[in-house]
Amino acid sequence: MEASPSMFLEEIAMKAKQIVGIVITGIVIIAVGVTGVLSNVLESQFAAEQTSFLDTLWNEEMEEGIVLPEEDFVGVIDVVGEIGPSSYSDLYYTESTYNHSLYMEYIDMMMYADNNKGIMLYVDSPGGTVYESDELYLKLMEYKEVTGRPVWAYFASEACSGGYYIAMAADRIYANRNCWTGSIGVVISLMNVQGLYEKLGIEEIDITSGANKAMGAAGAELTQEQYDILQSLVDEAYDQFVGIVAEGRAMDEATVRALADGRIYSAKQALETDLIDAIGSYEEEVAAFISEEDLAEDITFYAPEAEVSDIMSLFYYAAEKITPKSDTELATDIIENNGNGVLKYYAE
Repeated sequence: MEASPSMFLEEIAMKAKQIVGIVITGIVIIAVGVTGVLSNVLESQFAAEQTSFLDTLWNEEMEEGIVLPEEDFVGVIDVVGEIGPSSYSDLYYTESTYNHSLYMEYIDMMMYADNNKGIMLYVDSPGGTVYESDELYLKLMEYKEVTGRPVWAYFASEACSGGYYIAMAADRIYANRNCWTGSIGVVISLMNVQGLYEKLGIEEIDITSGANKAMGAAGAELTQEQYDILQSLVDEAYDQFVGIVAEGRAMDEATVRALADGRIYSAKQALETDLIDAIGSYEEEVAAFISEEDLAEDITFYAPEAEVSDIMSLFYYAAEKITPKSDTELATDIIENNGNGVLKYYAE
């Protein structure tokens, strides 16, 4: 049976529709691919530009330096948040971020400022890295030696481990009645993900110059020798902590070691064990500082700030929200932040 002209036309129309459908599908696939690539490129470019933009603004702010008050003042050092190295390249700066380099510079400046009359440490911290805790402590001790001026400390909601360590430079310590303090000790945290690697079919391969070069690697078990090596580092930092507390609180080392098993003390318990001098509010300590150091009642208590505009904080907060982390990035964060093998005076 011969095909009629109408059937022939219908067949051509159907094939044309198929071809058009294929073409449209191809265009959609290409568009999606291009959009994905373009999105990734723009996202990367946006992240790079925002980091560069922040760095520029931050550098402009920091170039101005710290401006000390012209009148007599007591310098306030806010040991707030986890103690560690400053990170000017963080997505955004907040007032609760501990700023190590800012405070080190501030203390140096106060040493040679005749109108500075002392330092008040405001501590609200779980502690942090051994290096920065000790460096700030030593800088405060240098300040006292050079100037002969007083250093007092106030403990807010917590002053644990490295936060307590730094306060050993203080001549007098007040604590809020609800404060937790102490946690005198040292920790190295490592994370072993060997079981996870095995489930995912991943094998860690470390080519090293010695048997202990890669100790603590996330994909390998610690040997007893490696455990002992890390324990020796913890013990040495612990001995240093005990010595600092014994000197700062005028205690013998045996007494300190009995207290320094890592436990946290309430303000009342800390007062009973001579870890602090008094319980009270920040305002009460300020009044006592002024009275006992014979200062003017209206003296300024000045805390420097590395200022970054609020709009920048909002900008980076928004940027972080629209670029969520992948599962891999989240897992990496957990490993790096909870098992990075860094010596810490820190309350877990």
